[in-house]
Amino acid sequence: MQGKVVIAGIGQTEFGRHEGRSTYSLNAEAARKALADAGIEKDCVDGLFVKFPTSNFEFMYGQKLAEALGIVPRIGGVWDQGGAANASLVGYAAMAIEAGQCDIALVTFADNPKSGTRQAYQRPWGNDEVHGWFGVPAGYAMIAQRHMQQYGTRPEDLAAVAMACRRHGASNPRAQLRKQLSLDDYMASPPIVSPLRRDDCCLVSDGGAALILMSAERARSLKVDKPVPILGFGQGQTSWEVSQRPDLTTTAAKVSAATAFAAAGLTPADIDVAQIYDCFTITPLLTLEDYGFCKPGQSGAFASEGNLELGGALPMNTSGGLLSETGMPGMQLIIEGVRQMRGESVNQVPDAQHCIISNQGGIMHTHSTLLLGN
Repeated sequence: MQGKVVIAGIGQTEFGRHEGRSTYSLNAEAARKALADAGIEKDCVDGLFVKFPTSNFEFMYGQKLAEALGIVPRIGGVWDQGGAANASLVGYAAMAIEAGQCDIALVTFADNPKSGTRQAYQRPWGNDEVHGWFGVPAGYAMIAQRHMQQYGTRPEDLAAVAMACRRHGASNPRAQLRKQLSLDDYMASPPIVSPLRRDDCCLVSDGGAALILMSAERARSLKVDKPVPILGFGQGQTSWEVSQRPDLTTTAAKVSAATAFAAAGLTPADIDVAQIYDCFTITPLLTLEDYGFCKPGQSGAFASEGNLELGGALPMNTSGGLLSETGMPGMQLIIEGVRQMRGESVNQVPDAQHCIISNQGGIMHTHSTLLLGN
């Protein structure tokens, strides 16, 4: 990869509640803004890569969206990896561009679980519903319990993740939740599934976000203002449910990151800023370990020492992440990575040269990684 394909445009709706808005409408708004940001017309788009709405899956959704957008792509479709899908779609779109299957790709996602239905997040999980396993938080709670038992991770370590994301979100005018969180606030928040509390859990959000991808050569010919090179990407996945996994504290992130780092010719030491999927506070802790930023069992202390804050060793989720900016899965992390590489973030990391982005789906079933430069 090594920068042959760039992210040329970004766009998003407001995040929060959009009463009466369809996912087609939200996707269209985000796509229109991404096209304007790239400075191109929609007729130039010949690739459409879509993550389907989690809350309400529809057959042939990608084709319906293309019709709603008024475009006729050569290549495209809908991808399902849960929260890992958006970063994976960036990888697939980049490969399609390199292979000559399309010239300019639109990667987009929208959902409306806050104003519509959140049933997908509340449903029983597999056959374990007979044991009371309802909703996604139970699986993450099991993983958090295991990390605590194995390594001595403390509630204060989970709180450090939440406090960093909330602090960054509080200064982001685009964030759905703009309220800082103290340790006392965290400890007082109600339990959801032990050891996870309310403030360990991401937001539920309506909204849309989109990216425009093209080759670096094409961006130069179109005089794109601030293209951001994609340096590498990778994926990893497990086929095992949580209760069947031999190890709950190592995830598919390890394979995904190793692939991305090798493709980019980078190491964790080269990374200046991170946008790490934070559906629950335990998720970034395991991801930091699997990505090589911390040794196994040391991510809790790393977070509690302030390393995820602005000015820390690895500023993380500088727009607030899923815990503060929006609970929409993954695309906003990519957009914030682009802003950091452009030097346009409201919480800009000075002289940031490389950004790592993680997306993750299911209960740590799927994982995808992007590396961006400037």
